[in-house]
Amino acid sequence: MSFPGNIAVMGGGSWATALAKLLLNNCEQITWYMRRDDRIEDFKQLRHNPAYLTDVTFDVERINFSSDINQVCSECDTLLLVMPSPYFKDHMSKLTVDISEKYVVNAIKGIVPDDNMLISDYMMERYGIISEHMLVISGPCHAEEVALDRPSYLTVGCNDIGHAADFARCIISKNTHAITSSDVDGIEYAGVLKNVYAIAAGIIHGMKKGDNFVAMLVSNAIREMERFIDAVNPRPRQICDSVYLGDLLVTAYSRFSRNHNFGSMIGKGYSVKAARMEMEQTAEGYYGTKCIHEINSRYEVAMPILNTMYDILYRRISVDAAIKRLAKTFS
Repeated sequence: MSFPGNIAVMGGGSWATALAKLLLNNCEQITWYMRRDDRIEDFKQLRHNPAYLTDVTFDVERINFSSDINQVCSECDTLLLVMPSPYFKDHMSKLTVDISEKYVVNAIKGIVPDDNMLISDYMMERYGIISEHMLVISGPCHAEEVALDRPSYLTVGCNDIGHAADFARCIISKNTHAITSSDVDGIEYAGVLKNVYAIAAGIIHGMKKGDNFVAMLVSNAIREMERFIDAVNPRPRQICDSVYLGDLLVTAYSRFSRNHNFGSMIGKGYSVKAARMEMEQTAEGYYGTKCIHEINSRYEVAMPILNTMYDILYRRISVDAAIKRLAKTFS
């Protein structure tokens, strides 16, 4: 079959909704897997996602909805993974059909919890996906702005750069641009780390430490990101490219950033538990902090920002004391 063939969007959140909108600009038909049948029925009647990005309307006649993951994976050629990482294994545990010949595009900016594996590595090891069929999509791309058709810049990564280019053509529009890369692991790790650093930026914002302090945090964060990625996946890369630095900047500063907003609540005095309960969407950086912290126990890269976030989120260290200690490491 010619790639990408029939594409399935796997997930029902805001990022899944934005990507589905992009796909329908270039594809006649898509399949959309959602876990809940009631959500699907509401979507069909309202002609928009009833829970996320509700202002974005769809031609539902061009969408094959299904809550049966095995049916979707059997009938489609390319699986676009867009569910939150904490629920990823729960969704995939229902899969019984062979998907080893499929193409998989990872749009999840998180790590598989407990396994501490990148989504791409997990899919290759657990389901037999070959590396040339494993893609990743990332970049400075808030779902809200993509859905509003504001200028957006994405990166599609794959070891087969031709496949990356083919999928990039499926998501471009007048205002959405896509470039290609072969740095699959680097892109995935950057997508996890930028959420961790966005929580830190949010904490500083909530504490009213000011923009100067946030700027120092971000400049140190991009160097910390580079050290870690180069340690776990050494290869040439430009850390100032949009998929690394650009994604970090937009996540650290934007009002659309759920990780920034999560951190801001903690900086204002919410407990971690209360902030998590207050959030309507998943703050991926909360889970990513623990995963990367455990991965780094093998590499021992100097990561003071990550360690500070781990202390605040999991060790319940005083926010004020942790941030004061972190400030002494800035250069």
